[in-house]
Amino acid sequence: MDNRNLTMLVDFYELTMANGFFENGKGTETVYFDMFFRKVPDNAGYAVMAGVQQVIEYIENLSFTAEDIEYLRSKNMFCEDFLHYLESFEFKCDVWAIPEGTPIFPNEPLITVKGPAIQAQFIETMILLTVNHQSLIATKANRIVHAAQGRPVMEFGSRRAQGYDGAVYGARAAYIGGCAGTACTISDRDFGVKALGTMAHSWVQLFPTELEAFRAYAKVYPDSCTLLIDTYNVLKSGIPNAVTVFKELEAQGYKGVGVRIDSGDIAYLSKKARKMLDDAGLDYIKIVASNSLDEFIIRDLIMQGAEIDSFGVGERLVTSKSEPVFGGVYKLVAVEENGEIIPKIKISENIIKITNPSYKTVWRLFDNKSGNAVADVITLADEIIDNSRPYTIFDPEQTYKQTTLTDFTAKKLQVQIFKEGKCVYKSPDIEEIRCYCREQLDTLWEEVKRLENPHGYYVDLSQPLWELKNKLLSVHFSK
Repeated sequence: MDNRNLTMLVDFYELTMANGFFENGKGTETVYFDMFFRKVPDNAGYAVMAGVQQVIEYIENLSFTAEDIEYLRSKNMFCEDFLHYLESFEFKCDVWAIPEGTPIFPNEPLITVKGPAIQAQFIETMILLTVNHQSLIATKANRIVHAAQGRPVMEFGSRRAQGYDGAVYGARAAYIGGCAGTACTISDRDFGVKALGTMAHSWVQLFPTELEAFRAYAKVYPDSCTLLIDTYNVLKSGIPNAVTVFKELEAQGYKGVGVRIDSGDIAYLSKKARKMLDDAGLDYIKIVASNSLDEFIIRDLIMQGAEIDSFGVGERLVTSKSEPVFGGVYKLVAVEENGEIIPKIKISENIIKITNPSYKTVWRLFDNKSGNAVADVITLADEIIDNSRPYTIFDPEQTYKQTTLTDFTAKKLQVQIFKEGKCVYKSPDIEEIRCYCREQLDTLWEEVKRLENPHGYYVDLSQPLWELKNKLLSVHFSK
């Protein structure tokens, strides 16, 4: 999107560790890291993967400038040989990722990095901030879109986003999650996210009367006229003046598009507005609602019979206000010694923080009759799930509950995006990602997509991985 060099957008410990690895002769050791998350925001049943394209762009542009090297030298913490290494830095890792738009679940590896310890550790912050942010917004957007039950949702949050990158990439992620477009113009220019918008209250206020304001707008945009009707009074002036202008457009051979309500009791006002428009023969005029909406308010408005055709959602979407953190983490899971993969595990008194060890991948199992996703299975990287043989999955919360699948298809979710530092993945365009996201979410049971108390989706460990994890735990706790 811009020419900023983001190489130094790292936590400082990534540099101090890199220097330490270098001085201890461990900088070139092959290691494996997983990026994953532990909990879906809002206690939802699923999340949506996003941000892979920006990870790719970051990695492809990794390089240390002379200014970067001088800055590090000025800290008096880094040896000269390490700084010389950075001067000719060349990324050599292998990277796998789950494609953008894929429904994702806790504890499964979203991104796996294999390569020299210095390099694999160094990209931690950018992987996390990129995938965490965009997956958070894509997930929130999809929940809102799901609540709207087929009515278009527009992302209107630029002015309330957490900084300009939050606005730009938030709009991208919201589009992946299913929004129809954005108010953020630069996201249209750079990503092809359709820019949408009409007028603010200031337009109406700048004219002597509301009617004159509406007429002036209709004169400029006769074939795409949507009028903001709540500057003064929706029912007493807003709708009557809009009706007058839409009728004048009809006389000129044009058709107005819609009205927008941005305040008040939207359910009540929309029903009254709909009747007034219909009584005037303007049943084709759409009603747009905005004003601090989220999935729960939209759900309630629809339940209350609100006559709303589309929604503009701002701050509660672009900031994921209800839970503004996607808790992805990046953990070492293995090292390689003389060609042998040595699994590593992080152990904690907090059970949720115990990691799944070793070099792994993740599979999605689809029921052949319904086409629905049944479960995900995390396996060791060299395992194959054979569709022709029965496969047993366990409830992760209650291991005595099990299901044996016989008529299913197993699909490996991760794809390779870098091989020895070279990008080997052709990124789909945003329309393809958005379409793929919709198709993949259609494979989830509706119960998993419930806004509250969703059905838990199974993410199981293969038997070999489960045994390996328990072996490492047993060794640790026997000490």
